[in-house]
Amino acid sequence: MTYHLQSRWVLEGKNLYYYGLRNSKNMFKNTVYLSKKQVSVISNLPCSLSAAEKKYLGSLLGVQVVTEDSLRRIPKSFSEAVFCKNCCANDFMIPGLEFDENGLCPMCQTADAVKDLKSIVPIVHHIPRCETSDFDIALFYTGGKDSSFLLYYLSKILGLRVLALTWEIPFMSNSAKESIERAKAIFKDVKFISRALNDDDLRKIYRKLYSLSGNTCACPSLAYVLFYPDLIENNVPYFAAGNEPAQMLGLYYNHIAPPVAYRFANSKFLTFLFNTGRVLTFRPPLKQGQFQTLMTMKQLAHGDSIVKKLSGYESELVTNITNAIHEVPQLLLPLKQSIRSSSRTGKVPAFVHFDFDEICDGNYDWDKVKNILINECGWVSPDNKNKALHTSCKIEKCKDNSQFRRFYYCQSKMIPFSALEFALAGKVSSRSKESMMYEMEQLLGFSLDEVPECAIMKEFLGDSI
Repeated sequence: MTYHLQSRWVLEGKNLYYYGLRNSKNMFKNTVYLSKKQVSVISNLPCSLSAAEKKYLGSLLGVQVVTEDSLRRIPKSFSEAVFCKNCCANDFMIPGLEFDENGLCPMCQTADAVKDLKSIVPIVHHIPRCETSDFDIALFYTGGKDSSFLLYYLSKILGLRVLALTWEIPFMSNSAKESIERAKAIFKDVKFISRALNDDDLRKIYRKLYSLSGNTCACPSLAYVLFYPDLIENNVPYFAAGNEPAQMLGLYYNHIAPPVAYRFANSKFLTFLFNTGRVLTFRPPLKQGQFQTLMTMKQLAHGDSIVKKLSGYESELVTNITNAIHEVPQLLLPLKQSIRSSSRTGKVPAFVHFDFDEICDGNYDWDKVKNILINECGWVSPDNKNKALHTSCKIEKCKDNSQFRRFYYCQSKMIPFSALEFALAGKVSSRSKESMMYEMEQLLGFSLDEVPECAIMKEFLGDSI
């Protein structure tokens, strides 16, 4: 009898790693540490096994090491996929997705357990008027659906003085550009600022990022680098990015943010412990949100800390973006200076989050939100009006496609962000199954072939990739 290494388990040095999302009881147990004898046996698979070799394998036999008839089939299209009984998650969109005895995916299995994991930055409901700045809050604004909705909420509903910050990229969609121009005409009390890198510097960053990640998506990290000095110069007390609930929760399922990261965002006790360290080193204490800002900016300026590396919760995406940004070291000088000055004075803008579900009376319904955006903001829907996940970038589908193919072929440990976000958003969506299937199959880049949008990216990068 011939034994095989089960699909999606890969021998990496002295460990086995599982490329997929496992059932709830083993959800983040993706690494199995092996003995030398186990490595020796597994290195020779597929093959028949002696009684002694089976004994060496122990509990791996029947789970990680199986007979040929127990090998899990990996689908090559949506038509071959197994779907969750409760949502649109499936094992083509998320290769290695497991299901329990009721046919539920891990996200549905753990829905009750994660219902309080709202955000890794503090959720706020009220922003006070700032007497020491011309602005109450800054918003990273792309012209896409989420940041446009937040611009509307902050300016029209809360009546805040908003500084809208836009990083101009060569791949900005035509609908996003038009939405931004219309917003400028409608939101008279909002100040809009745009920044762009010169093409030579941007190509250096993008080429490095492409070599690491297979795409050039550096949003919003590069925008943070460009605009943090503006936040400090204008003494802006708060800043926000447009993120719907599924995006925040997706960080947990991608093993990027542990539950404590969500609790810390609003924990006075953990904030007290952190501030004790600052006071002992003669630095002013920080309020909730300011800590998250400093950690975000320091990571971009200096890379992952030792603590984060040891925690096992590194973000491959952010690490790659940070390494790429360091290809243009002069870009980081204003950021590092602003980090030092703001940390020394304690005048750090607080990174905050607005819960879109709460804003929308408990349910972020895309169809209702779209009507608000069109009627109140002059928002322009993308060419394909069925697209509901990401709307501001021409090559978003390219990013989805590269993340998907890298994960599918076990070249990246990061589950495609759109796969998680779409499944999570679909759990509470009122959209029809047909509409969601159309977006999955046609609009999100889940294909084993390179999608046409990648040509736009490669044209900008030039012949050196």
